[in-house]
Amino acid sequence: MRRSPFPALLAAVLLLAAPAAAHARPAVGDPAWAAAVLAGVRTAGTAWGHEPATGRMTLTVDDTVGAAEVAALRATVARAGAVLRHEPGRLTTLIAGGEAIYAGGGRCSLGANVRSGSTWYFVTAGHCTAAGSTWYANGGQSTVLGSRAGSSFPGNDYGIVRYTNTSIAHPSAVHTYPGLLTINGVGSPYVGQRACRSGSTTGVRCGFVQSLNVTVNYSEGVVSGLIRTNICAEPGDSGGPLCDPATGRILGILSGGSGNCTTGGTSHFQPIMEILSAYGVTLP
Repeated sequence: MRRSPFPALLAAVLLLAAPAAAHARPAVGDPAWAAAVLAGVRTAGTAWGHEPATGRMTLTVDDTVGAAEVAALRATVARAGAVLRHEPGRLTTLIAGGEAIYAGGGRCSLGANVRSGSTWYFVTAGHCTAAGSTWYANGGQSTVLGSRAGSSFPGNDYGIVRYTNTSIAHPSAVHTYPGLLTINGVGSPYVGQRACRSGSTTGVRCGFVQSLNVTVNYSEGVVSGLIRTNICAEPGDSGGPLCDPATGRILGILSGGSGNCTTGGTSHFQPIMEILSAYGVTLP
């Protein structure tokens, strides 16, 4: 008896359909799916990451993102199953930055003194080191600190300067306006941790770590893997250290933020351990 071809055809259809089912879109709210969708956002003035307070992936937009862009982002957020939030002010890299350092007509803040063997350096933000190769201790640029030895921005936001002025003291400490806080090593930040930062514009400001592994879309490019805090910052504070005041451990250096220290704001930091590993240096 001749067999019907339909069972064989049905089996073939099922075999072809199986891979498609395996690649079906994950359920709305799945963190991995949301991260994959939000990773495609490149709109300047936005930042995204996991927000532990709500348990959801969140995309924030600042005041520079127009209505049409917000509408498009709202659709993206809905597809990701994430949360859209407005953040007053403008996300910026804050170049204008513990104690002040100068180069190329701009001012930033020194992050931490580090060394490799007997060679001494300091680290700061990469958008700062991109501004000039020779760094000074004063605005008149008459007291040389050293020369740029590395810079990474965007993608990352850190840079390193090698001391060439042997008469400049470089303690392992944070300037606290006034006084010094000794750095007692590096720390791993965690959500809810109390932290303080020091910068040459606004001095010492404190708050809490809000989330980790945040991606920020600056107008100059994308920077990922940042620590987000509710600590305010202003231009010139960039590159300054974020520390745990209870232990004296340094957590990161300031990349950028939004808002200001009059009405409040947020700030994002490059983790210090990544910087030390990238340049093969240690704290003194």
